[in-house]
Amino acid sequence: MKQKILEFLRRGNIKFSSYNDMVLFFAGKFTATPKEIGQMLQGMLSRGEIYEDHKGQYKVADSNFIKGRIAGTTKGYAFLTPIDKNLPDFFISKHFLMNALDGDLVLAKIISNTDKSTECQVVSILENANKKIVGTITYINKKDALIVPDNKKLNIEVFVPQKFTKNAKNSQRVVVQITNRNARRISGEVVEILGNSDDVLSLELGIIRQHRLYETFPKVVMEEAQNIPQKVTKIQGRKDLRNQKIFTIDGADARDFDDAVSIKQEGKNYILGVHIADVGEYVKENSHLDEEAYTRGTSVYFPNMVLPMLPKELSNGICSLNEGQDRYALTVEMKIDENGEVLEHNIYESVIKSCHRLTYDEAYAVLCGEHIEKIADIAEDLLVMNQLSKIIENRRVKNGALDLEIAESEIAVDENFNVTFLSKRERNDAHKLIENFMVVANETIAKHFSDLKVPFVYRIHEKPVLMKIKNVCAFLEGLGITTPSVGNVTPKFVQKLLNLTKDKDYAEIANKVILRSLQKARYLDENLGHFGLSLENYCHFTSPIRRYPDLCIHRIIKECLHSKLSKTRKEQLKDFVLDASFRSSETEKNADEAERDVDDLFKALYIKSHIGESFEGIISGVTNYGFYVELDNTVEGLVKIEDLPADNYLYYEKSLKLKGNSHIYSLGDKVKIKVVSVSLAERKVDFVLDK
Repeated sequence: MKQKILEFLRRGNIKFSSYNDMVLFFAGKFTATPKEIGQMLQGMLSRGEIYEDHKGQYKVADSNFIKGRIAGTTKGYAFLTPIDKNLPDFFISKHFLMNALDGDLVLAKIISNTDKSTECQVVSILENANKKIVGTITYINKKDALIVPDNKKLNIEVFVPQKFTKNAKNSQRVVVQITNRNARRISGEVVEILGNSDDVLSLELGIIRQHRLYETFPKVVMEEAQNIPQKVTKIQGRKDLRNQKIFTIDGADARDFDDAVSIKQEGKNYILGVHIADVGEYVKENSHLDEEAYTRGTSVYFPNMVLPMLPKELSNGICSLNEGQDRYALTVEMKIDENGEVLEHNIYESVIKSCHRLTYDEAYAVLCGEHIEKIADIAEDLLVMNQLSKIIENRRVKNGALDLEIAESEIAVDENFNVTFLSKRERNDAHKLIENFMVVANETIAKHFSDLKVPFVYRIHEKPVLMKIKNVCAFLEGLGITTPSVGNVTPKFVQKLLNLTKDKDYAEIANKVILRSLQKARYLDENLGHFGLSLENYCHFTSPIRRYPDLCIHRIIKECLHSKLSKTRKEQLKDFVLDASFRSSETEKNADEAERDVDDLFKALYIKSHIGESFEGIISGVTNYGFYVELDNTVEGLVKIEDLPADNYLYYEKSLKLKGNSHIYSLGDKVKIKVVSVSLAERKVDFVLDK
């Protein structure tokens, strides 16, 4: 029916007087209910398959149309970042934005797409990312107010009449609900007061709201969660593994436990069990919990709080593989040989009871030979696991998997918003053990269901653009490194580039340059493989408590375990995995940005108390307006070009240098800086070179 509707609209033989007129016409033509036709048309509109033109007629979006996110600027014009990663960014003039704002998902018509010019025009806003805006309130008279958004790329001001200000005080940070978004005047009403504009909590909440995130769940979702029993009652139809030595290994501050592991030896082979929380048993399709999880897409982690995808009754309760508690799991059991190859596997529903909740530090201590009495019964299992982990890792490296050693920040914040600890996060063999086991489980699941040819959500990572890899080689040549000639870009080729900088002082910076040259991994309903892991099959199966794509495929796995999917069900799932893949990629990107912004806020707060002090760092980014320096504690600040020793500087984009007649500053150089200023609101830190 959908294809027939598209064909009919493509011909354009009939002019509809309204949307309802079109719904009734197709309902009559295809003997369907108006509700069924309405749902189908709304889906087509929201996916950008059709759009309403300026005359009120509905047209099919052909190959001359693209979908993407608006990247606003402070100048008024914008760029469109296409969903199709093979396309370049497109320029959009202010007059062709059609009221679209930074972050909105839009359908656009291509005006030009050549080597010299890429430009487009917005025809439809598919998703309004700015229903609520965070900003500072300023009263323009005794009654009315203007909200100046924290996000300067919105390039707007929001008018709020007095009766809708919620009695907010001048200069407070507020959340405003947009009630009118026409070109002449954007207006709204204050729905939440976050606090004073310079307050740290207000700044953090501003970031959270700006990314459309919330600490609480809707009432209907909480009611559904609280009605779920907190004890496992039925075991029938599941494999009972409660007497096996199964345990979790996580960070010391972890509260939800998605995955547990077990090991046995069978001659020269290993029997690895990866047991994942069976969240799909509790979060049913189309339930309020499911709709909320789909909307959130992922849990979001900040130094002082977590915004979970699911309420704590599930995330910390019945779904979490807590020590000593009976829990439902989805188990993938793999027989792996001494070369790291999966010889056979079995996927089934199980009941487990984790015998220990280990931290990475405890597991690593055992791997280093330390005796810890409370976990002495699984010490041998850990040592065997480490053997297998090394085997899997060696196989991955041999196949070309990329190990980008880029340290994450570890930030501790107390109840008074003081940063008590800031450093690079440690990554040891215990972390690698879990990573390797999860990767092999994800690969096994992806291959199994790809072979079955059922609708599925895959984790894909596409091949990098050739020119970007050539730029990496130019950068490395600038460091005095001889690079191989660039031909067919394979994971093994990029692996060679990584090995050229291994053990060098600038290795981590070089890794970052290489990482920026790669595509961004995302979710897709097609199995396109994973370049970074050098795998033909990959998905995310192991974290259904905190990631929606994992939960999505858990339900498909469970359906396939119980019965063969009908043709009708496959069609339903085909549309759903397409939507879920796109939504999950979007929410992941949003969460990553929110986490990075909050981390930057607390880094700025930390370094603010060190203004005037000197530190050693490494140049981590070079631009035409200066260069960025990263300190050992991961704080990054800008040294502006006007604060450098007087010289005629030129910016060399490919080799990432600022070069003058007497001075040269290159990515990876060690420098000594002094902290001179910090803006918490903008999350910016300024340095000068310490003479």
